[in-house]
Amino acid sequence: MANNPLSGVGYLLRGLSLISKPGLRRFVLIPLLINILVFSLLVGIGISQFDLLMDHFLPADDSWLSYLRWLLWPIFALALLLIIFYTFTVIANLIAAPFNGLLAEKVELYLGGRLQEESGSIKQVMKDILPALFSELRKILYFLLRAIPLLILFAIPVLNIVAPFLWLAFGAWFLSIEYGDYPMGNHSLLFKDQHKRLKKARFTAMAFGGSVTLLMMVPILNFVAMPAAVAGATVFWKERLESTGGDA
Repeated sequence: MANNPLSGVGYLLRGLSLISKPGLRRFVLIPLLINILVFSLLVGIGISQFDLLMDHFLPADDSWLSYLRWLLWPIFALALLLIIFYTFTVIANLIAAPFNGLLAEKVELYLGGRLQEESGSIKQVMKDILPALFSELRKILYFLLRAIPLLILFAIPVLNIVAPFLWLAFGAWFLSIEYGDYPMGNHSLLFKDQHKRLKKARFTAMAFGGSVTLLMMVPILNFVAMPAAVAGATVFWKERLESTGGDA
């Protein structure tokens, strides 16, 4: 299949449709509740701290940066919003990892895939908790090793103008890794192999992650972004990644 960005957007839209199906709705409930609680908390913190961050990076004094404040304010607002969303994604997915894995399994079954024995049972969910948390911690390490240098750019004059755009591109890629892990992890694919498969469909993957970012910015719909992304990533896996070898 072609490495088509439009396909990446389509996978998320199909995921959004899938989570409303009668056979899948009950598996969305716990990820949805976690989503709402974590998102509400982080947005509250972000709003309360935004002016302090603006004063720190773009001081309202007589320096030359102060004259750019009015121009760069929207860019920094977007950057803070993206940082909140990606921080929220890491935290929410860490908490909801076993339930997101279960949702991915049920979506794959709905799509005609095969599940492991005992899949979907409480016993299986409990067995999956430690592997799921380990996988989330591996993704957090991957995220931090790349996010910290990007965040440092926000503190460097001139370079901080391009930092939000670099952050946006990295965030789209990271979200494809974050949510692609659930269906691929259900098939015992390690992070290294998941990463290689996504690299073979990089434009599709980044479009998928970018569309997740946009969905997270839409009021009300942002609460279903996580389960929709899990379902969409499962469609992505079944139709594009499953048949793609891990060799780079």
